[in-house]
Amino acid sequence: MEYGRTPDQIVGFYKEVMRRIAELPGVERVAVGTVVPWRDAGGFGPGFQFSADGHVRAPGEEDPRARFRTISPAFFAALGVPFIAGRDFNDADRRGGEPVVIVSQSLAQRMFPNQDAVNRHLMWTDPVMKFIDVSTRPRRIVGVVADVDDENVVPGPAFSVYHPFDQEIGGGRLFVHARTDPYALVSPIIKIIRTLSADQPIERPATLADVRAEVLAPDRLNTLVFGGFAGVALMIAIVGVAGVLAFSVSGRTREFGIRLAIGSQPRHLLTRVLGEGAAMAGLGVVSGAVAGFVLARFAAGYIQGTRMPGALTIAGAAVILIAAAIVASLVPAARASRIDVIEALRAE
Repeated sequence: MEYGRTPDQIVGFYKEVMRRIAELPGVERVAVGTVVPWRDAGGFGPGFQFSADGHVRAPGEEDPRARFRTISPAFFAALGVPFIAGRDFNDADRRGGEPVVIVSQSLAQRMFPNQDAVNRHLMWTDPVMKFIDVSTRPRRIVGVVADVDDENVVPGPAFSVYHPFDQEIGGGRLFVHARTDPYALVSPIIKIIRTLSADQPIERPATLADVRAEVLAPDRLNTLVFGGFAGVALMIAIVGVAGVLAFSVSGRTREFGIRLAIGSQPRHLLTRVLGEGAAMAGLGVVSGAVAGFVLARFAAGYIQGTRMPGALTIAGAAVILIAAAIVASLVPAARASRIDVIEALRAE
């Protein structure tokens, strides 16, 4: 936070914090960034419009959007993100100097296909920039890094533009790469920050692994709950199929006896009953798939983000249900194949 400080004072504060933290035992690298991956998702909206050298919009087309990030030198080294081309920021990339940026690999491929993005220029074109005091002048691209999807736990292509924090204020998150227990460094780091600024707020420290686990916790709980319901539903289906087939076999005792009496083999009866169970499950799977598709399309009109599972998931579920039905059919099928012919012919 600013607390009445000038931009130069803010930069100086962060630099001194990083310098002192870097001297702590066990610290390998320390850097400043804009957001905590995944935890701060959506904080900057859908991104800001930008353009680049040679980019021409089609009629009615808007400029693409990218995520605005501010970082210090060594940020990518602290997170283990490799450079694809160019260089990292350095102390020469300061306020008053040439404006420079580093871009993500996906952005470079989109704006400069089959070309080298380094030393080309990028500029922000979003109208909101004039309200947040960000210059729209061209900025030279000095580096290209691998995509870092800090919005989604399941990573995808990420259009990101990184500015040196000496040129564009917007940091606020400390990233410490430690070779020892990171949580053992929390108290010394907090002490350093409090020494330099007693009123500086400090968020709950966490490793990126713990942040990821925290973000995934609701999804994991939902998976556990719905998995439990699915397991109960599967057991009910198995019991239901077994019950229906057992009732069917008991009602067809005389039929099976006659078949055996005229030369039908027990294995044929076994195959017949198992086939009936598979057919019953197949009909249920087809009916359920059709009903599920209709319900999903209906729900999509009211619940944003609803989507059908992939073909592999549907096929896997169908195989499991049919296999469960066949397993449930084994007992009644075995019973049918072991019917005593004399007793069966005497049955009413």
